[in-house]
Amino acid sequence: MTENFLRDTRDGYDLTAASYADHFHGHLDDRPLDTAMLTGFAGLLTPGATIADIGCGTGAATRILADRGLNVVGIDLSANMIAEARRLNPQLSFRIGSMTQLDFADDELDAVCAWYSVIHIPDEALPHVLSEFRRVLRPGGWAMLAFQVGDRPRMFKEMFGEQVALTFYRRQPDAVAHLLEQAGLEPYAGTVRAPNDDGFESTPHAYLIARKV
Repeated sequence: MTENFLRDTRDGYDLTAASYADHFHGHLDDRPLDTAMLTGFAGLLTPGATIADIGCGTGAATRILADRGLNVVGIDLSANMIAEARRLNPQLSFRIGSMTQLDFADDELDAVCAWYSVIHIPDEALPHVLSEFRRVLRPGGWAMLAFQVGDRPRMFKEMFGEQVALTFYRRQPDAVAHLLEQAGLEPYAGTVRAPNDDGFESTPHAYLIARKV
């Protein structure tokens, strides 16, 4: 497995973390369906359940999950993103880590949430990542993925005035559901919404929930 995508993703978000926080930390404030997906996912768990928000960015989804009574830790590859998450959510727990090698024991977590974070994982590495999700989940544990729908990746060489090498992988929900199933995560629910008319989205967005079998 190539490590270049990890370096490029980490470096891109390290460079743009402050600007990203300014522009996008409040992105869920006016997206009731997205918030409802997170709230519904949290409702599948008992209060106090342990969950990792993997690829947490500035912690916007982490905060929603915590507000629903879950014991949540945010994980992100970018140290600067983690710094922003801690600044914006000082009561919550965040740490640096990679979804390709999660720092959790086998069967440790009740749930994992990958809220627009597997979008930076190349196709050849995604099965391994999903297997990592399954490894850290307890039997019957839950996983949720959010991602953009499409057939071609979108590449950015510049963001917020910084030179980056960020790739956003868009995928078809049926294909991702199949990979979840192959990894031992049984698809439970899913939905697709049209892009919001806000100038930032150009493709549909998908949400999949699966359970460890």
